[in-house]
Amino acid sequence: MVKRRRGRLKTPWLAAGTGLACLACGSGEPASGDDAANARPVSEPTRNQALHVPMRDGVRIAVDVWLPDGIQPGDRLPTMMRATRYWRARDEVGVPLEETSNFAEAERWNRAGYALVLVDGRGSGASFGIRRFELAEDEVRDYGEAADWIAGQPWSNGRVGAYGVSYAGNTAEMLAVNGHPAVKAIAPLFNDFDNFGHLIFPGGVLTVGFLEDWSDRTRMQDLNDICGLSDATGPACDEVQGRVTGVKPVDADHDGSLLAAAVADHQANTVPFEAALEYEFRDDPFGRYGETNVGHRRSPSGHLPQIEASGVAMFIRVGWQDAATVNGTLGRYNTISNPQQVFIGPWDHGARNDTDPFKADDTPVAPDDEAQFEELVAFFDAHLKEDGTGETPTEIHYYTLGADRWTRTEQWPPAGFDDVTWYFHEEGTLSTEAPATEAGDDRYAVDFTATTGTRNRWYTNGGGGDVVYGDRRVEDEKLLTYTSAPLATDLEITGHPVVTLQLASTETDGAFIVYLEDVAPDGTVRYITEGQLRGVMRAVTEDPPLYRKYGPHRSESRAEALPLVPGEVAELSLDLWATSVLIRAGHRIRVALAGADADTFLRYPRDGAVPEWTVQRRAAYPSRIILPSRAG
Repeated sequence: MVKRRRGRLKTPWLAAGTGLACLACGSGEPASGDDAANARPVSEPTRNQALHVPMRDGVRIAVDVWLPDGIQPGDRLPTMMRATRYWRARDEVGVPLEETSNFAEAERWNRAGYALVLVDGRGSGASFGIRRFELAEDEVRDYGEAADWIAGQPWSNGRVGAYGVSYAGNTAEMLAVNGHPAVKAIAPLFNDFDNFGHLIFPGGVLTVGFLEDWSDRTRMQDLNDICGLSDATGPACDEVQGRVTGVKPVDADHDGSLLAAAVADHQANTVPFEAALEYEFRDDPFGRYGETNVGHRRSPSGHLPQIEASGVAMFIRVGWQDAATVNGTLGRYNTISNPQQVFIGPWDHGARNDTDPFKADDTPVAPDDEAQFEELVAFFDAHLKEDGTGETPTEIHYYTLGADRWTRTEQWPPAGFDDVTWYFHEEGTLSTEAPATEAGDDRYAVDFTATTGTRNRWYTNGGGGDVVYGDRRVEDEKLLTYTSAPLATDLEITGHPVVTLQLASTETDGAFIVYLEDVAPDGTVRYITEGQLRGVMRAVTEDPPLYRKYGPHRSESRAEALPLVPGEVAELSLDLWATSVLIRAGHRIRVALAGADADTFLRYPRDGAVPEWTVQRRAAYPSRIILPSRAG
């Protein structure tokens, strides 16, 4: 098991500027007692108000509303909604409104001509209710009712947009499931389109390194444990609570009783990490409530017909190395007809850092934060303001690593690339020449100390920050590698590499991880992308996927589990997560095989056995990788 990573106050929900609070309206005097749940706006709007909005089943959802300074009765504004399970706002002690962590974001939107509403998801923050699993149907319906409430406010022009990074990006996309006529445009930024396949169980392999910490911290949030989140006890806890007491209560909660009651509800929430350890296949029961088919229900990918029927325009950002979310973005693009303007950049989770491995680690992000916000405003202006065009182009802008170049395309994969097959050869070489009939095989005992560290594409999605793999040459000594000769000319690889392994294992299960790397003339090894597959999930199905995929499609269901037969050659074919990279002349291409990533994935087989592989490189059983490429 990986080590717990506690003691970090700078988490996504606590770091300044990320737990954005929103402005609410109403009288200068807050509602009191049970009347808070039915608080109604009056003709005198105030800058910021926090209140409960009752849902269809009586569950009260906490919202913050920010309105522009100087708004007058009769003014009508479009509204931005940002729904989260990471606390819509913090309760900061003795801090003026202008210095609260959410003020800067609210001021941005207000100055752009928008009201801003931030929502605590059901079973989190100051909202009542329970979380059976993340993004359950009742939570998604709440967001539709919140949009309905917004559209009925006297300051609303009846148009609502939703935006957010990560979980808030998920809620923005799931808002469209409701088909509410007020919702015209959404911006799911760096979101988990297929949570099971692209974050929690990529290839069926559990990302324990990120999930355990994320689960621990969201549990502490749900229980309003600010000292636990700060890893503070005794006097240190008192000091923390002197600055931040926890989640922000609604204005009517003068004695804290409403927040205490909401937190008591949260005790019954499913704990994601505990549930994930018992949940392996998409169709397994999940969590304490035995929910079924959660692998599809908890993600936008399981609701595409409703999202498409909504017709909402979409503005999307994603990073090449932000978990595997880029595959979801591309799959969505080629599945539904909604207008989609997509940007795929050299970014970590949330575009806080540049992750191009061919640049210095401290390279500033481009475009910068202000320019990114201007792009977002321009998108929403087109759909939510009275003089908007209502148009968004359907296009992809993607960055090529190592080339510092952006390209626009309306189709994916982009035109002009050919699939070139590279075969595994003797002495760890990689060549476009097919192997001889009796070329042989390579033996490898899985090294369970192998790791990509804790600054990788999986940790960044949980708040791990910048993606920095560094020089991989030492770690590659623990792996089975195949390396090409130096390239004679520049080669661009853009699309979805597909690997086919022909191998026999001594065990019935295992993790099979494939890395694509660049080897520089000085020996520096740079990580480009990867793919993984759990052995028992290798069965390929002909059933159509829910969305466009670019490699072999698997149901990932228990019914189609296919254990390996020890000693028998099996074919394991998988796509690596999409990439665009320029490999320079003189550099070499490397494929590295691993059976573990000690800091990132759960160990397979789970019984602790050490698999030994025999990788085939014969004409009858050619292990190979297909790279979509063209001369650079």
